[in-house]
Amino acid sequence: MADPKGFLNHGREVAERRPVEERVHDWHEVYPDGIGRALLPIITTQAGRCMDCGIPFCHQGCPLGNIIPEWNDLVWRGDWDGAMDRLHATNNFPEFTGRLCPAPCETACVLGINQDPVTIKNVEVAIIDKAWGSGYVRPQPPEWLSGRTVAVVGSGPAGLAAAQQLTRAGHTVAVYERADKIGGLLRYGIPEFKMEKAHLDRRLDQMRREGTVFRAGVDVGEDLTAAQLQDRYDAIVLAMGATLPRDLPATGRELGGILQAMEFLPPANRVALGETVEGQVTAEGKHVVIIGGGDTGADCLGTSTRQGAASITQLEILPEPPSERPAGQPWPTYPMIFRVSSAHEEAGRRVYAVSTQEFLGDASGHVRALRLVDVVFEGGRPVEVPGTEREIPADLVLLAMGFTGPQTAGLVEDLGCELDERGNVRRDASYASSVDGVFVAGDCGRGQSLIVWAIAEGRAAAAAVDVYLTGSTALPSPIPPTARPLAV
Repeated sequence: MADPKGFLNHGREVAERRPVEERVHDWHEVYPDGIGRALLPIITTQAGRCMDCGIPFCHQGCPLGNIIPEWNDLVWRGDWDGAMDRLHATNNFPEFTGRLCPAPCETACVLGINQDPVTIKNVEVAIIDKAWGSGYVRPQPPEWLSGRTVAVVGSGPAGLAAAQQLTRAGHTVAVYERADKIGGLLRYGIPEFKMEKAHLDRRLDQMRREGTVFRAGVDVGEDLTAAQLQDRYDAIVLAMGATLPRDLPATGRELGGILQAMEFLPPANRVALGETVEGQVTAEGKHVVIIGGGDTGADCLGTSTRQGAASITQLEILPEPPSERPAGQPWPTYPMIFRVSSAHEEAGRRVYAVSTQEFLGDASGHVRALRLVDVVFEGGRPVEVPGTEREIPADLVLLAMGFTGPQTAGLVEDLGCELDERGNVRRDASYASSVDGVFVAGDCGRGQSLIVWAIAEGRAAAAAVDVYLTGSTALPSPIPPTARPLAV
């Protein structure tokens, strides 16, 4: 145990963000000098609040199985290198999860039963940022090569985790990405103010030094056929994510100025990184309406604020969640409560329990307003409330209602992979698809989910591929090594 009285003597503290009036004028992370550095003055005390529970339910909350009590204790004792080793034992990219994960581990913290939980996510990112700053994070190339080759399609967190694990196991791994740069949504979907891409780039540099090969700008299924991929590699890992956005088929959807979030965010992120984007649609001087109350909607909110929107309204069809854990979502489950992101601190208003009836346009065919109506839920379905119809101005509408599944036209169809009832690529308990030698990791197999699940599945799929290629594996995995070995 760290400090035996830590949770009694110290309350929860988190890193202070930069002042709103300062940070909305740039694209840097919202914490001064990065969150890890901002946390250092308080993080040892915060790590000491961990009770080293007999049954650490934070493990239940974390899909990666992070060994949280151990690295909390090591931080409290000042053994930062040891803490990084324990952190990396279960998580390839803690600098990503420490910034982007909603921290289900914290809502499962035993201390959280009747107090504020341990700042697990903050301790995590402080450990890895300090490790990078001290030069302790180094490449780990394999001691020998297996002679086996693996293609990973998709360079988001699932694909990168699978690739790093398989490279370290001695296989020759190539990661394919259809965008011009590696990173998937980490690169162009996540705004710079949430995670500066320097964190991604230095991890990719580590992977290159370990031997992973990256092939950006290659649309597998078009530039490289499924047959060519199967002929060239001994195994394939599909990690393309769930990229098909959910649409809103209301009257007037065809009007100009109505964009999917992923039509708005990537160009904005490119420009924030110094690139030029022809025909970019920005929020500057516009009344922006964001439909969808999740993380993607918050990303659109923060981006619109920095672009100089005249006003921003975020709509959510669900009722406003309570500020405290509801009775129907008891500890240690992840509760639906009212949360305030950094973007919500900066600008905009949130409107709950409303539905969009119609998009209204002007004479030029561009959206000018939305007609809304209040809703109540009866039997789990929204029901419109008569007499609550109204209009709100909208020059730019951003649809941020999540994703329905992976793109299956092209590679998935050409490979002949079966789909499940939800339209995801079907896989068994060993992450193997219906096609021999093809494995599935991340959102394209489970549907839209969290970054921690993507990394966890990438690691698990890598272990299964290793078994398939060699008959056994030393790679850690939450799944049993039941994949059929590849014939030699």
